Amino acid sequence: MKALLFALAMALSATVAAQPYPSKVVKMVVPYAAGGATDVVTRAVAQRLSPMWGRPVVIENKPGANTNIAAAEVAKAPADGYTLLATAEATFAVNPYVYATLPYDVKDYVPVSGLGIINQVLAVHPSLPYRSVAEVIAAAKAQPGKLNYAAFGPGSSPHLNMEMFLSMAGVQMTAVHYKGGAPALTDVIGGHVSMIILSTTLTAKPYKAGQLRILGVGTRERLAAFPEIPTIAESGLPGYEAVSWFGLFAPAGTPREVVSKVNADVQRVLADPDFREKFLAPNYFEPVTGSPEQFADYVKREADKWSKLILASKITIE
Repeated sequence: MKALLFALAMALSATVAAQPYPSKVVKMVVPYAAGGATDVVTRAVAQRLSPMWGRPVVIENKPGANTNIAAAEVAKAPADGYTLLATAEATFAVNPYVYATLPYDVKDYVPVSGLGIINQVLAVHPSLPYRSVAEVIAAAKAQPGKLNYAAFGPGSSPHLNMEMFLSMAGVQMTAVHYKGGAPALTDVIGGHVSMIILSTTLTAKPYKAGQLRILGVGTRERLAAFPEIPTIAESGLPGYEAVSWFGLFAPAGTPREVVSKVNADVQRVLADPDFREKFLAPNYFEPVTGSPEQFADYVKREADKWSKLILASKITIE
């Protein structure tokens, strides 16, 4: 009897293993609170994947410790493609260099697919006299450390993007840290802090309402949605880029065919004209296209860029 049960169990296991992916619920863990940019883009893609796969794709939000809690948990999940990490650049391009120790290792993961990019802009309060990036740099050179900018914690995207700006311009400013993007932006709009480098998603509405003056965008070329705004690169800092990106990662050891399947289907979603028109464009997202290998190369380039800045600026988080 035991032999028969064992044979049946092995046969069932083989049948399950032979089933095409996905054959059950797929969970995407987001290391940020619901409603944030990472959560929004992940949910939008998941809603398109579910009918394609004929299986539910559920989102589990696990915010905390600058993505470290969720990253450590997913790293220990079975490497079968049914638990994925949907995160931003902090997890793999920033945290390994600002924390002395991490509860996970970059090698615990394999990049699967990019999801989206949000371009950042340099915005100031309209009452300030600055009309260009060059004027901001000139003012900062004239009064080192007097100008301030808003961010939300050491190692946050606004902090690092501004530190890159300051490093390339050879000037100094003082950081004023907040608990999140909303309160930071509120104080810039209120005139309590001079400026911020923040996403087009958050700054577009107050810019159109005249509550902010956007001096430059952190893109290689001008944005189609705001053709009147020059790039920061063309305004005095050649080569400067400021973006936040989001992508899917799987535990190391996940079968290649599963990684390829998820990548191909995510890319189908991102390439869909309807998805681009109804979700990406209104939210100022740009799709991250390409294979798992191309996404891995992109992540590595980002890690190389930020590690150099972080080490040079001696940015650390306890």
